[in-house]
Amino acid sequence: MEMQKFEITGACQMGGTRQSFTKVVEAPNEKVAKEHIYADIGSKHNLKRRYISIDGVTVVGD
Repeated sequence: MEMQKFEITGACQMGGTRQSFTKVVEAPNEKVAKEHIYADIGSKHNLKRRYISIDGVTVVGD
């Protein structure tokens, strides 16, 4: 399975404010890329998925 790079933009709730983010992840498809973001941000900042919103996913060219 060929891996692609995805740029994912969104925001997450941190305390009383929303923090925007842009991350690039390598994954086989868009669904898995979103899962990586939920897992990464959730584990680093101790956030549940309902506090993380993904606004856009784009494929990044090589």
